[in-house]
Amino acid sequence: MEIVDTEILDEGVSVRTTWSDGRALRFHAIWLRDNALDPETRSPANGQKLVSLTDFPADLHIASASAEQDTMRVVFGPKSKAVTFPADWLLAHAYDSRAVAAQDGWLPDSIDVWDGALEENVPSASLTDLETHEDTLQTWLSAVRRYGVAKTTDGPIEEGALFRVANLFGYVRETNYGRHFDVRTEVNPVNLAYTGLGLQAHTDNPYRDPVPTLQILYCLENSATGGESLVVDGFRVAQRLRDEMPDGFAALSRHCARFEYAGSDGVRLRSRRPMIELAPDGELIAIRFNNRSAAPIVDVPFDDMKLYYEAYRRFSELVDDPDMALSFRLEPGESFIVDNTRVMHARKGYSGAGSRWLQGCYADKDGLLSTLATLEHSRMQSAP
Repeated sequence: MEIVDTEILDEGVSVRTTWSDGRALRFHAIWLRDNALDPETRSPANGQKLVSLTDFPADLHIASASAEQDTMRVVFGPKSKAVTFPADWLLAHAYDSRAVAAQDGWLPDSIDVWDGALEENVPSASLTDLETHEDTLQTWLSAVRRYGVAKTTDGPIEEGALFRVANLFGYVRETNYGRHFDVRTEVNPVNLAYTGLGLQAHTDNPYRDPVPTLQILYCLENSATGGESLVVDGFRVAQRLRDEMPDGFAALSRHCARFEYAGSDGVRLRSRRPMIELAPDGELIAIRFNNRSAAPIVDVPFDDMKLYYEAYRRFSELVDDPDMALSFRLEPGESFIVDNTRVMHARKGYSGAGSRWLQGCYADKDGLLSTLATLEHSRMQSAP
């Protein structure tokens, strides 16, 4: 794609570019100067900016702009600073054509919502293959980004093996539970997760701010009857609530819930966040749902509380809908990872006969997304 013409607008406040396919895209002078790619503006070594907005003159404007094959050359006044922009870079970062989202709860193209129909196609890969083949790792990490859940198989049956999963992309996030935690029946447990009771699908640690954004659960023993793992796409639940009950969706996203944990000595964790979290432009970015850790809700006005609880109840019903859940039994040496800002996990109750021992740890999504972006960039650079 090439730029075939340029036109300076509003005495240099912006420039209109005309492209070979007929489209027109505008760029502001201050945006172009702030995002200039020259070595005086950005470090060639790491791409970080070497200047701030206050370094630019208040009367910054575009003095001239010209299309030169696959680039655009801009001269900024009043200091005659010249910068060249690749056409493909401008096209990739164009903001003039971005449509405003029409509905709260929208999601980017990199995310697909799902329900129980995904069960036969849960992304899965051998741990050894993930450690030795970059293509396999990239596909698996991309699946975690898209679906918020994936499995590993064929791992060693030894304590601490879950750290090999975390090491695929990032670092363990240590909490008051330790660098990792064991999920098995205990006497006088500090958390209901350490009993044989069934657990409603939930996100972990909603009482933290920020929450751990990834959770890994790795199976070491599973001879008990029952105890199957369940996962539910919280984004799909939220969108169903929005479609069925728009006012209720708005209530859960507009008002903050409260969460609290004080189950062990020296620990009292609290957070105040909505159950359905939206970005300012309406993008659905996070779910916090954990009835066991819910504190009294006091940030909802009296006149809205009835609607709020009606929406809370309907959200819970949708979470419990069997058609929404994926169910699978982890075998020793298998694990699964969930995006803890999106995918709720649960387990069915299990008997005292036999044993069930999972080890879990937390990690953060920025490491996973960074590793994925690095692999994608490397593949793009090596493409013919």
